[in-house]
Amino acid sequence: MWSVLGLLFHLVTTLTPSVLAAQGATCNATSPCSSDYPCCSEYGFCGDGYYCLGGCDPLASNTVDSCKPSPVCETANYALSDTSRILTNYTYFDGNASEYDWVVEQGSIMNTTSSGEAAVALLLTENGGGTLLSSTRYVHYGKITTRLKTGRWAGVVTAFITMSSVRDEIDWEFPGNMTTEGQTNYFWQGFIPQTTNGITQQGLADTYSNWHDYTIDWQPDSLTFLVDGNVTRTIKASDCIDNTTGITQYPSTPSRIQLSLWPAGISSEPQGTIQWAGGMINWNDPDYVSAGHFYALFQSVSVECNDPTPPNSSVTSYVYGPNTTLDTPSIAFSNASTMLNGATALSSVSGVHGFLTAIVFAVASLVTFF
Repeated sequence: MWSVLGLLFHLVTTLTPSVLAAQGATCNATSPCSSDYPCCSEYGFCGDGYYCLGGCDPLASNTVDSCKPSPVCETANYALSDTSRILTNYTYFDGNASEYDWVVEQGSIMNTTSSGEAAVALLLTENGGGTLLSSTRYVHYGKITTRLKTGRWAGVVTAFITMSSVRDEIDWEFPGNMTTEGQTNYFWQGFIPQTTNGITQQGLADTYSNWHDYTIDWQPDSLTFLVDGNVTRTIKASDCIDNTTGITQYPSTPSRIQLSLWPAGISSEPQGTIQWAGGMINWNDPDYVSAGHFYALFQSVSVECNDPTPPNSSVTSYVYGPNTTLDTPSIAFSNASTMLNGATALSSVSGVHGFLTAIVFAVASLVTFF
């Protein structure tokens, strides 16, 4: 079970030298961005513009407020077949979460129907790689349920996760051709523990052929995973305290929802990743040859927000406070604009962005998967 953070479709490896030179240096918490390119993207590169939106790391940017404020959570049900609410080229996103619910950060999507239910297919090809779909709004605790059908091919991983700007991560992952199991995991600020937090849920009914509802119920004191409404695992925040530092290594920062299909079974991946995903991808698989792609289907996402302090009507966003440190992020509500052309002054109401290469995105015409 692996952190999706380190495996996001090889975006870094597809960059051209001219793009890197134009946008600036790499960045991390000990080597932040300069004022020229102040925002550290989710992939660890400095830039401006859309680099300052979803996934922008406040601890690796020039200042903690270099990133734009993160759009606040809204309780909602999202029918993913409505692609009018999905922006298929992330570079055009300006931070307006009222205009788009989702952005395609990598790859291609396709409208489809399966078992009588309209859905969106996330595609994976040998030349184009996988697909990553990210929510434009953040969740700071709440219950998130995704209805999906996984892939069924060795080396191809289907994932439903939450990811924060400081790398708190919660995962449902479905590796390779293991269609009777799913894997759950969580990470605190990108830290990879010596002993994995991941476990495997066995006995699922064919995740490729059948729709299932997978839930992440993320609360301040506990994290619960469910399948079709049935609890499969619960983690208590009180059990996540590091005995050496006394720090609670439990996801606690506003996070985007991310849906993905990614190639783990390729030669550029570590051997352990390839084995975990069921081996190398077979590009001669009859399914791939027939369709020209692998796919996973996502029908809907429902979100029930549960902020520690309910926001009032003037709240538009989350911000990281000026006293934020690596170990103790400080989160506040704000009424500041989340948009690139909006006001940048922050106004705290109550206590409590991203990088990609130039890719051609497409929403294909309606097809049917059986």
